[in-house]
Amino acid sequence: MSPGVGAGHMDNLGTIGFSEEQADLMEAASRFCREKSPIEKVRKLIEDETGYDDAVWREIAELGWLGIAIPEEYGGVGLSIAEVAPVIEAMGRAMMAGPFSGTTLAAQAVLASGTDKQKKHVLPKIVEGAIASLAVAEPSGDWRLDRIDARADVEGDDLLLSGVKRFVPDARAARWIIASVIHDGAPGLVMISRSLLTQENCRRETIIDETKRTYELTLDGLRVPKSALLDPAKAREAFEVIERTANLLASAEMTGACAACIDYTIDYLTTRKQFGRTIGSYQALKHPTVDAYVDYEQARSHVYAAAHSFNDQGAGEIAVRMAKAQSLKALTFAADRSIQFHGGFGFTYDCDAQLYRRRAAFHASQFGDEAWQRRRLADLLF
Repeated sequence: MSPGVGAGHMDNLGTIGFSEEQADLMEAASRFCREKSPIEKVRKLIEDETGYDDAVWREIAELGWLGIAIPEEYGGVGLSIAEVAPVIEAMGRAMMAGPFSGTTLAAQAVLASGTDKQKKHVLPKIVEGAIASLAVAEPSGDWRLDRIDARADVEGDDLLLSGVKRFVPDARAARWIIASVIHDGAPGLVMISRSLLTQENCRRETIIDETKRTYELTLDGLRVPKSALLDPAKAREAFEVIERTANLLASAEMTGACAACIDYTIDYLTTRKQFGRTIGSYQALKHPTVDAYVDYEQARSHVYAAAHSFNDQGAGEIAVRMAKAQSLKALTFAADRSIQFHGGFGFTYDCDAQLYRRRAAFHASQFGDEAWQRRRLADLLF
């Protein structure tokens, strides 16, 4: 089973289809990710401290993927997040590990609220392969990004930071970390250099998706120059962009993982025999597999509809929240059924269905689970 040509832009008739750029990127990314991230390598990288292949990361930079949604004036390709979605989907399908999502998020935060000097300094280097990260989660677990306890207080010519950030992706590999703080009584963003990070203030976390790397960042006592503060007047707009971007990328990644999970399940159902028949011939297994595929197709359509309307005021947020809710539902159901269908083996660590189920659980913990997205949708629609 392979996903058919899905979604990307809507014409005046309301149909959904790939743009030419998205189709080209999907083809190239699918081929690259299949070659560079076989499932055996995914499992091997779980044991690696960094969790990703640096040589592959350099190839990704050379392909120009880090600059897809960065304007040409900063060395990027000048497209949009809509064109990043098929790359993320291909990565999700191959369960490819690495700092691509976190770096993309950080770049969008700088684009949304960075000063001209900050953009000119950071964005060209990201295009060339510098890793960046985003620190917006806190111990409270509140998904509303403006509920911040971390602080950046003026002290002389510096900002004195305090507080704790959780789930900071690839923090030890990042050249810069963009952290949310309260500054002068209002939410803001500040850029932290990797040179300030130590083993003590950047501790690796144990998370359910072991293909990923996240860290707890302790800000207490860290000092950064005042110039590290992103434009305070654009902070709230940046938070909105961060949340929408994070949820769109997560949705695309989960959609890709869902397709891979269904393929994995079907391969088992069509080879495992019991009572002289392949188990996939039994209706009790056929019907849930079809349900999983229908959920997947719906999720994929939502993802590319959201990518198309990403920057449309109101409609963009609605579409992204729909995509996150549906992709979480689809991947969770597909992985749960895969675990069940694999019997006792499905509940062991060696079953790949476990990787897909853990991916869904991780994304449910980041930027809002399915129930949260639907609750926010109710506020937006009714």
